[in-house]
Amino acid sequence: MATPDLDRLADRVQLRRKQLRLGIEPAAKLAEMSKDTWKRVEAGLNVRATSYTGIETALQWALGSCQRILDGEEPIINEPLEPGSDTRIADIPKSVLERAVGDAVTSAAIATKGSLTGDEILELNERVLKELRERGLI
Repeated sequence: MATPDLDRLADRVQLRRKQLRLGIEPAAKLAEMSKDTWKRVEAGLNVRATSYTGIETALQWALGSCQRILDGEEPIINEPLEPGSDTRIADIPKSVLERAVGDAVTSAAIATKGSLTGDEILELNERVLKELRERGLI
């Protein structure tokens, strides 16, 4: 397993915080964490994985964005549809969306029809993804 790139995450977190014109304390408050924990992230130090969810919320990133950065990818911006709106929109990369749809289909198939074989679940996954591609959704 590759070593997470904590320095890369630190750079991206600091850059996004500054883009949003947030100081460390206000950002930490939005993330519901201490300013010391936030400073650890920006210093490239380890924090609990659960801290990343708060950081993603504060920085208007989609869930999983910190892990994406650690894996060498870019965060997914999750912005309000319009000012003051609770509805948010994110430009999700096709590969991430396909993986999420596949995972959802697999979970649903296992939960609702326990008699499907692994091969049948994979076939169902492929059929759903093919249908979504044909409809231009992914």
